[in-house]
Amino acid sequence: MFNTKQLAKLIIILFTVQISFAQLGFSHEIGIIAGPTALKSDYGLRGDTETNSGNTGFGIGIVHYINFAYRADCNCYTTNNYFNDHFKLRSELSYNKTKLEHYGNLVDPSRTSLNSQRLRGQKGEANNIQIGMQIEYFPFSLREFQNFAYKLAPFVSFGAHYVSYNPKVSTTYDGPAPLYYEPWFSGDPDPINAKPIDASSGSTFALVSSIGVRYKLSQNADLMLDLRGQYYLSDWIDGLNHTLDSNKNNDWLVWLNFGYIYYLD
Repeated sequence: MFNTKQLAKLIIILFTVQISFAQLGFSHEIGIIAGPTALKSDYGLRGDTETNSGNTGFGIGIVHYINFAYRADCNCYTTNNYFNDHFKLRSELSYNKTKLEHYGNLVDPSRTSLNSQRLRGQKGEANNIQIGMQIEYFPFSLREFQNFAYKLAPFVSFGAHYVSYNPKVSTTYDGPAPLYYEPWFSGDPDPINAKPIDASSGSTFALVSSIGVRYKLSQNADLMLDLRGQYYLSDWIDGLNHTLDSNKNNDWLVWLNFGYIYYLD
């Protein structure tokens, strides 16, 4: 199960932060995001085209923004300084799910070894709930964008998310033991190598960065396109963590978001 207690604590903390900013009079925006994901993990081969295109999934979330350029308490613009006119604070609660299997020449149908059969039979699933904040930077004036001086407002962002993960691992292989790829069980005394598969739930953090653009629909609504990369500070997001040379990095995710943002005040 997901680590609901820790997640609840993070939600309370973020809600407290939002209330604090609300008391300062800044305006708010709320929206929904959704789009395809691609998880780069220990499944498949690094750099393999099939791996990159095959281990894909879907994500959805709700987002909230603090808009420093406008004050809700007086329906007026804030002090005209660079930060207020070029930055927004984004909070997010989202969920993503990715089906996983092995791709590449090791699982080519022409290979009939037991280890190839083990890899072909292994399936996985990554399930992640995450909550966190990002600071978004808009190089063009937010005031001018709000006043339709231009329709497109590009941005970049950086932040951190708390992640509660719940992977699943299974296999259809029914031959001689072990059930999973034998080189992972090399007899190395390293406990990670001795147990390369662990589908237990857990929690970690992820560093999140994105590049995107907003399109002005109306005075109170924008469309958003957002290409995100997030690097998990754990290698257990997919439930697999072997110590072969091919496993040099923690798991990471690419997510293409389409969003609708509404200005509350």
